Amino acid sequence: MPGERNGAGAGMDHGAAAAYLLAARGDGPGLALPPALRPATEADAYEIQRLTTAALGPIGGWKVGAAGPDAPPNCAPLPAGGLHGSPATLPGAAFTTRDIESEIAFVLARDLPPRPVPYGAADIVAAIQSCHPGIEVLQSRFADPASVDPLSHLADLIRHGAYVLGAPIAGWQAIDFAAVEVTQSIDGVTLRRRGNPAGDMIRLVAWLANVGAVWAGGLRAGQIVTCGSWTGATASPAARRAEAMFYGAVPVVLEFA
Repeated sequence: MPGERNGAGAGMDHGAAAAYLLAARGDGPGLALPPALRPATEADAYEIQRLTTAALGPIGGWKVGAAGPDAPPNCAPLPAGGLHGSPATLPGAAFTTRDIESEIAFVLARDLPPRPVPYGAADIVAAIQSCHPGIEVLQSRFADPASVDPLSHLADLIRHGAYVLGAPIAGWQAIDFAAVEVTQSIDGVTLRRRGNPAGDMIRLVAWLANVGAVWAGGLRAGQIVTCGSWTGATASPAARRAEAMFYGAVPVVLEFA
Protein backbone atom coordinates (compact mmCIF):
# COMPACT_ATOMS: atom_id res chain seq x y z
CA MET A 1 0.00 0.00 0.00
CA PRO A 2 1.15 3.58 -0.55
CA GLY A 3 3.13 4.97 2.33
CA GLU A 4 3.89 1.57 3.84
CA ARG A 5 7.43 0.28 4.03
CA ASN A 6 6.40 -3.25 2.97
CA GLY A 7 8.08 -3.90 -0.37
CA ALA A 8 10.52 -1.01 -0.02
CA GLY A 9 14.10 -1.72 -1.03
CA ALA A 10 15.88 -3.08 2.03
CA GLY A 11 19.15 -1.32 1.33
CA MET A 12 17.83 1.89 -0.19
CA ASP A 13 18.47 5.24 1.49
CA HIS A 14 15.07 6.87 1.12
CA GLY A 15 16.21 9.90 3.09
CA ALA A 16 19.05 10.57 0.65
CA ALA A 17 16.63 10.34 -2.28
CA ALA A 18 14.27 12.80 -0.62
CA ALA A 19 17.18 15.14 0.12
CA TYR A 20 18.20 15.03 -3.55
CA LEU A 21 14.70 16.02 -4.66
CA LEU A 22 14.45 18.75 -2.04
CA ALA A 23 17.80 20.20 -3.15
CA ALA A 24 16.55 20.25 -6.75
CA ARG A 25 13.70 22.51 -5.63
CA GLY A 26 16.21 25.14 -4.54
CA ASP A 27 19.22 24.58 -6.79
CA GLY A 28 17.43 23.74 -10.01
CA PRO A 29 16.49 20.44 -11.68
CA GLY A 30 18.99 17.57 -11.63
CA LEU A 31 19.53 15.18 -14.50
CA ALA A 32 17.97 12.21 -12.66
CA LEU A 33 18.15 10.41 -9.35
CA PRO A 34 21.49 8.60 -9.04
CA PRO A 35 21.00 4.86 -9.66
CA ALA A 36 21.39 3.97 -5.98
CA LEU A 37 18.62 6.42 -5.05
CA ARG A 38 16.04 5.40 -7.64
CA PRO A 39 12.95 3.70 -6.21
CA ALA A 40 12.64 0.05 -7.16
CA THR A 41 9.03 -0.33 -6.01
CA GLU A 42 5.96 1.83 -5.45
CA ALA A 43 6.59 1.43 -1.72
CA ASP A 44 10.01 3.04 -2.18
CA ALA A 45 8.49 5.93 -4.13
CA TYR A 46 5.79 6.56 -1.53
CA GLU A 47 8.32 6.49 1.29
CA ILE A 48 10.37 9.13 -0.55
CA GLN A 49 7.16 11.15 -0.96
CA ARG A 50 6.52 10.93 2.78
CA LEU A 51 9.99 12.17 3.69
CA THR A 52 9.89 14.94 1.07
CA THR A 53 6.51 16.13 2.31
CA ALA A 54 7.68 16.18 5.93
CA ALA A 55 10.28 18.77 4.92
CA LEU A 56 7.89 20.87 2.79
CA GLY A 57 5.34 21.57 5.50
CA PRO A 58 1.66 20.78 6.07
CA ILE A 59 -0.36 18.81 3.54
CA GLY A 60 -2.95 21.07 1.93
CA GLY A 61 -4.42 18.47 -0.39
CA TRP A 62 -3.81 15.47 -2.60
CA LYS A 63 -3.62 14.59 -6.26
CA VAL A 64 -4.98 11.23 -7.32
CA GLY A 65 -5.46 9.78 -10.77
CA ALA A 66 -5.53 6.66 -12.91
CA ALA A 67 -4.74 5.89 -16.53
CA GLY A 68 -8.23 4.54 -17.16
CA PRO A 69 -11.52 3.56 -15.49
CA ASP A 70 -10.17 0.19 -14.40
CA ALA A 71 -6.52 1.16 -13.87
CA PRO A 72 -5.02 1.24 -10.38
CA PRO A 73 -4.76 4.79 -9.01
CA ASN A 74 -1.68 6.54 -7.69
CA CYS A 75 -1.37 9.66 -5.60
CA ALA A 76 0.79 12.36 -4.08
CA PRO A 77 0.32 14.90 -1.29
CA LEU A 78 0.17 18.60 -2.17
CA PRO A 79 2.11 20.92 0.16
CA ALA A 80 -0.14 23.67 1.46
CA GLY A 81 2.37 26.33 0.41
CA GLY A 82 1.81 25.53 -3.27
CA LEU A 83 -1.98 25.99 -3.27
CA HIS A 84 -3.48 29.22 -4.63
CA GLY A 85 -6.89 30.67 -5.33
CA SER A 86 -7.89 31.92 -8.78
CA PRO A 87 -6.87 34.30 -10.24
CA ALA A 88 -3.27 33.54 -9.31
CA THR A 89 0.13 34.88 -10.30
CA LEU A 90 3.13 32.58 -9.96
CA PRO A 91 6.81 33.55 -10.19
CA GLY A 92 7.94 32.69 -13.70
CA ALA A 93 11.52 31.90 -12.69
CA ALA A 94 10.34 29.07 -10.42
CA PHE A 95 8.46 27.28 -13.21
CA THR A 96 10.72 26.38 -16.08
CA THR A 97 8.65 23.62 -17.70
CA ARG A 98 5.13 24.95 -17.05
CA ASP A 99 3.25 21.81 -18.00
CA ILE A 100 -0.41 22.80 -17.58
CA GLU A 101 -3.24 20.45 -16.59
CA SER A 102 -6.93 21.34 -16.29
CA GLU A 103 -8.64 19.37 -13.53
CA ILE A 104 -11.63 18.98 -11.22
CA ALA A 105 -11.02 19.11 -7.48
CA PHE A 106 -13.10 18.58 -4.36
CA VAL A 107 -12.78 20.36 -1.00
CA LEU A 108 -13.54 18.17 2.01
CA ALA A 109 -15.96 19.23 4.73
CA ARG A 110 -14.97 16.53 7.21
CA ASP A 111 -12.11 14.24 8.12
CA LEU A 112 -11.86 10.78 6.58
CA PRO A 113 -9.50 8.97 8.97
CA PRO A 114 -8.40 5.35 8.44
CA ARG A 115 -10.99 2.83 9.59
CA PRO A 116 -11.57 -0.94 9.35
CA VAL A 117 -14.64 -0.61 7.09
CA PRO A 118 -13.70 0.95 3.74
CA TYR A 119 -15.36 4.19 2.71
CA GLY A 120 -17.90 3.80 -0.08
CA ALA A 121 -19.06 6.27 -2.70
CA ALA A 122 -21.90 7.57 -0.49
CA ASP A 123 -19.45 8.25 2.36
CA ILE A 124 -17.20 10.23 0.01
CA VAL A 125 -20.01 12.33 -1.48
CA ALA A 126 -21.30 13.12 2.01
CA ALA A 127 -17.82 14.29 3.07
CA ILE A 128 -17.38 16.71 0.14
CA GLN A 129 -18.00 20.38 0.84
CA SER A 130 -17.62 21.72 -2.70
CA CYS A 131 -16.42 20.97 -6.23
CA HIS A 132 -14.08 23.26 -8.17
CA PRO A 133 -12.26 23.58 -11.48
CA GLY A 134 -8.52 23.88 -11.13
CA ILE A 135 -5.19 24.13 -12.89
CA GLU A 136 -2.17 22.13 -11.82
CA VAL A 137 1.27 23.30 -12.90
CA LEU A 138 3.76 20.47 -13.19
CA GLN A 139 7.39 21.28 -12.42
CA SER A 140 9.71 18.30 -12.48
CA ARG A 141 12.81 18.18 -10.31
CA PHE A 142 14.55 16.53 -13.28
CA ALA A 143 16.12 18.38 -16.19
CA ASP A 144 14.80 15.91 -18.79
CA PRO A 145 11.50 14.52 -17.44
CA ALA A 146 10.86 12.45 -20.57
CA SER A 147 13.91 10.31 -19.81
CA VAL A 148 13.01 9.62 -16.18
CA ASP A 149 11.42 6.36 -15.04
CA PRO A 150 7.80 6.41 -13.73
CA LEU A 151 8.72 5.47 -10.16
CA SER A 152 11.09 8.44 -9.90
CA HIS A 153 8.26 10.71 -11.07
CA LEU A 154 6.01 9.13 -8.44
CA ALA A 155 8.65 9.83 -5.79
CA ASP A 156 8.81 13.44 -7.04
CA LEU A 157 5.17 14.03 -5.98
CA ILE A 158 4.16 13.15 -9.57
CA ARG A 159 5.86 16.36 -10.75
CA HIS A 160 3.58 18.63 -8.70
CA GLY A 161 4.59 22.27 -8.80
CA ALA A 162 1.55 24.38 -7.86
CA TYR A 163 -2.24 24.25 -7.88
CA VAL A 164 -4.76 27.00 -8.61
CA LEU A 165 -8.28 26.39 -7.29
CA GLY A 166 -11.25 28.02 -8.99
CA ALA A 167 -14.65 29.08 -7.68
CA PRO A 168 -17.15 26.41 -6.53
CA ILE A 169 -19.38 24.72 -9.12
CA ALA A 170 -23.01 24.90 -8.02
CA GLY A 171 -25.08 21.71 -8.10
CA TRP A 172 -22.13 19.51 -8.94
CA GLN A 173 -23.83 16.37 -7.59
CA ALA A 174 -26.28 16.44 -10.51
CA ILE A 175 -23.64 16.92 -13.22
CA ASP A 176 -22.77 14.06 -15.57
CA PHE A 177 -19.03 14.75 -15.61
CA ALA A 178 -18.47 12.11 -18.29
CA ALA A 179 -20.29 14.43 -20.69
CA VAL A 180 -18.66 17.66 -19.53
CA GLU A 181 -16.14 19.37 -21.77
CA VAL A 182 -13.22 21.44 -20.54
CA THR A 183 -11.83 24.31 -22.57
CA GLN A 184 -8.20 25.08 -21.81
CA SER A 185 -6.55 28.19 -23.20
CA ILE A 186 -2.82 28.93 -22.95
CA ASP A 187 -1.80 32.30 -24.40
CA GLY A 188 -4.79 32.11 -26.73
CA VAL A 189 -4.19 28.52 -27.94
CA THR A 190 -7.33 26.53 -27.12
CA LEU A 191 -7.71 22.82 -26.36
CA ARG A 192 -10.98 21.02 -25.67
CA ARG A 193 -11.45 17.62 -24.04
CA ARG A 194 -14.49 15.73 -22.73
CA GLY A 195 -14.48 13.69 -19.53
CA ASN A 196 -11.77 12.52 -17.16
CA PRO A 197 -9.71 9.57 -18.54
CA ALA A 198 -9.92 7.88 -15.12
CA GLY A 199 -13.70 7.81 -15.30
CA ASP A 200 -15.45 8.03 -11.92
CA MET A 201 -13.68 10.63 -9.82
CA ILE A 202 -15.45 9.52 -6.63
CA ARG A 203 -13.78 6.12 -7.06
CA LEU A 204 -10.44 7.91 -6.98
CA VAL A 205 -11.25 9.82 -3.79
CA ALA A 206 -12.48 6.61 -2.11
CA TRP A 207 -9.22 4.83 -2.99
CA LEU A 208 -7.28 7.79 -1.62
CA ALA A 209 -9.20 7.68 1.68
CA ASN A 210 -8.97 3.89 1.99
CA VAL A 211 -5.42 3.34 0.75
CA GLY A 212 -3.38 6.27 -0.56
CA ALA A 213 -3.60 8.71 2.37
CA VAL A 214 -3.56 6.19 5.22
CA TRP A 215 0.09 6.88 6.06
CA ALA A 216 -0.80 10.54 6.70
CA GLY A 217 -3.67 9.71 9.04
CA GLY A 218 -6.22 9.91 6.23
CA LEU A 219 -7.85 12.92 4.63
CA ARG A 220 -8.61 16.10 6.55
CA ALA A 221 -11.40 18.68 6.44
CA GLY A 222 -10.36 21.64 4.32
CA GLN A 223 -7.98 19.65 2.14
CA ILE A 224 -8.48 19.61 -1.61
CA VAL A 225 -8.43 16.44 -3.67
CA THR A 226 -7.73 16.94 -7.36
CA CYS A 227 -8.61 14.02 -9.60
CA GLY A 228 -6.27 13.98 -12.58
CA SER A 229 -5.94 15.91 -15.79
CA TRP A 230 -8.75 16.14 -18.32
CA THR A 231 -6.39 17.59 -20.91
CA GLY A 232 -3.12 15.76 -20.36
CA ALA A 233 -0.02 17.77 -19.54
CA THR A 234 0.37 20.63 -22.01
CA ALA A 235 4.03 21.63 -22.20
CA SER A 236 4.13 25.43 -22.18
CA PRO A 237 7.60 26.58 -21.02
CA ALA A 238 7.02 30.13 -22.28
CA ALA A 239 3.39 30.44 -21.15
CA ARG A 240 2.28 33.75 -19.69
CA ARG A 241 -1.42 33.06 -19.07
CA ALA A 242 -3.60 29.95 -18.77
CA GLU A 243 -7.33 29.52 -18.31
CA ALA A 244 -9.55 26.49 -17.72
CA MET A 245 -13.33 26.55 -18.17
CA PHE A 246 -15.68 23.72 -17.11
CA TYR A 247 -19.46 23.47 -17.46
CA GLY A 248 -20.04 27.21 -17.55
CA ALA A 249 -18.18 27.68 -14.25
CA VAL A 250 -16.10 30.77 -13.57
CA PRO A 251 -12.81 30.29 -15.47
CA VAL A 252 -9.69 29.44 -13.51
CA VAL A 253 -7.00 32.02 -14.35
CA LEU A 254 -3.26 31.68 -13.90
CA GLU A 255 -0.53 34.10 -14.93
CA PHE A 256 3.25 33.79 -14.69
CA ALA A 257 5.10 36.92 -13.59
